[in-house]
Parts: sequence; structure tokens; C-alpha cells
Amino acid sequence: MNHADNNPAEPHPPAHPRAPSHIGWRLLALFYDLWPALAMWMLAGAAFSAAHYFAGHDARENIQPFSAWQLALWAVCWLLAGAYAVVSWHRGGQTLGMRPWRLRVLAADGGCAPRRALVVRYAVGTLSLAVGGAGFWWAWVDRDGLTWHDRASGTRLRREPRRER
Repeated sequence: MNHADNNPAEPHPPAHPRAPSHIGWRLLALFYDLWPALAMWMLAGAAFSAAHYFAGHDARENIQPFSAWQLALWAVCWLLAGAYAVVSWHRGGQTLGMRPWRLRVLAADGGCAPRRALVVRYAVGTLSLAVGGAGFWWAWVDRDGLTWHDRASGTRLRREPRRER
């Protein structure tokens, strides 16, 4: 044991060397990720409109609100966005929207997060947005700066330091 191990005046190294990401960075990444998600939703909508037509409906007839068609379309859009997020997080810890802001999803121990935790992260994050973003705003009062989906999934969103050129 060396002298540094016995000195209580020296600060302990942080549990997570990278600081949690600020809510503003999270919202910017979410805005960026809206665009690939919107493109997938538009393709799903076009496929559903074509299927609706081939099921015997008039080409100019919209899918009725709260019908089985619309509920299925919503479910497909939610699953597409979830697949995009979970696959991106699992492959490299980042979605397209997280890259410019140097954000990365990690397990609580700093390693790669397991797929199951990423699915929980997406599901709770969706719920968090559905209640007015309360789960995101929670990070302002959380002692560790974590959102609901960070806590529920055991994952963390960290901002990477700038790379030296």
C-alpha cells in the first residue's frame, strides 16, 4: 500500500470518468434522430397505404383514426424507431444523432450495454416522452443527473471528450 492509499485528503477517482450528458445534448441528439426515424415512418406509412388500397379500400380514402390499420401502423412505427435505436446503441453505443454531440450509451460499469437493457431503455424513454418529457427533465433533480430510462435500464449516456487532432 502506498502513501496515496492512506491519505484521506486526496479525492477519490470518480466512479464514471466521463461526466453525464447535459439534458440539452440529449435533446439535440433526439432532434437529430427524429429525421432518420421520420424517413422510416414515411416508408411504413406508404407501405400501409398500399396495403390498405389492396385490401379493397379506395385509393383516396385515408386510414381511419383509431382503426386496426392505424393502431398497427403506430405499432410498426414504434418498433422501427426502437429497432433503429437499439441496433445503433448495441453496435457502437451511438445513433446518428448522438455522433455530432459525442454522446454514447454505456452500461453502468462503463462497458457495452446488453441488448435487453437497451430495449428497456427505449421502452422507458418512450414512456418518458409520452408524459411530457418528465423522465428527461428528471435528470435535473436526480443526484447523479440520470433520466428515468438511465435508471430503469442500468445504462448511462456519457459525453465523450474531444479527440485531439
